Amino acid sequence: MAPSYQLIWGLLVAGIFNLCLSASRAEFLAAYQYHSAAIISWKRSSRAISYITGWINVCGWVALSATGPLLGSTFVININLFHPAYITQPWHQPLICIAFALIALAINAFLTRLLPYTKAAFFWSVAGFVIIVVTVLACALPNFQTGKFVYGQLINNGAFALTGFDATAHVIEEIPEPRRQEPKTMLYCIGIGIFTGFIFLSGLLFCINNIDDVINASWGPLLQIFIDATKSKAGSTCLVIFPLLCMVFTTVTLVCTSTRMSYAFARDRGMPSSRFFARVHPTHDVPLNALFWTVGWVMVFGCIFLGSSRTFNAITSASVVALGVTYAIPPGINVVRGRAMLLPGIAFKVGVLWTISTTILQYKGLF
Repeated sequence: MAPSYQLIWGLLVAGIFNLCLSASRAEFLAAYQYHSAAIISWKRSSRAISYITGWINVCGWVALSATGPLLGSTFVININLFHPAYITQPWHQPLICIAFALIALAINAFLTRLLPYTKAAFFWSVAGFVIIVVTVLACALPNFQTGKFVYGQLINNGAFALTGFDATAHVIEEIPEPRRQEPKTMLYCIGIGIFTGFIFLSGLLFCINNIDDVINASWGPLLQIFIDATKSKAGSTCLVIFPLLCMVFTTVTLVCTSTRMSYAFARDRGMPSSRFFARVHPTHDVPLNALFWTVGWVMVFGCIFLGSSRTFNAITSASVVALGVTYAIPPGINVVRGRAMLLPGIAFKVGVLWTISTTILQYKGLF
């Protein structure tokens, strides 16, 4: 766990970098980054650049899809650790990851009519945000940490990242008024994340009793902070249900987005056996083969827990970098070519200086 002050300011720094990414990304009204890269690149290299961008994007989204089961299974294991008789086995967490993946598979394959209702995830997460912050602050009163502890010194130790904000672009063919809705949605997504994340982290950090206990807790930092505030394992379990169900929603939507990405790339003949992965099931009207491809890799990543949790964490962390690279490629090329390659009729534009500065920030933030 990073120092408390780094969690707070790390979130803000990550948010600024991602606002730069999303602002530049919003200029390119295309469902996928490899489309944008192909359109604005030099003719001789457009196919190669597009192909590389597409594969990085596919791999990034497949790896990102595994983060939902990772975090969700961690919450489940941590709750079970409240029972003294429970002994964690290496195969427990992989099985829970696979269960999360199967839920996402079932909903995306056979219950697609429920996907529009995943907007309930937003209301669930906001409700959880309010309930958790109010509850921990009310229960911890008046034993709060100082403002210096929460917002004090800066130490370079740890990392914070926001990603996946362009998920709306991957279903651009299915939303109304995409020229207006896509840029706004991406920017709103990051803005809401920064605002709520700052308040949420502040509320939790004010309620910490002993930072060493939080770092070393066998059931994880989040549950330990809940226990510090509520003085109740039962109450802490109730609070952790909010992020746990958020991970279910997250897994479903990440798998949906990754499937669309893989399907589109196969449809454009970018993947091996492209015809197979670009096939849409005639009854369910879903690219089932691309869905199986995504869920299969999520299960494989989950099984890595049998050997090393660090390897799994490295794979999922790499998804953030991979997606960041694909976000930066189109605006980077556009700057090199004098910002003369934007398509006419786009509803969102940023200035020349803004684009240059954001592109530099993107690459510095990634590397």
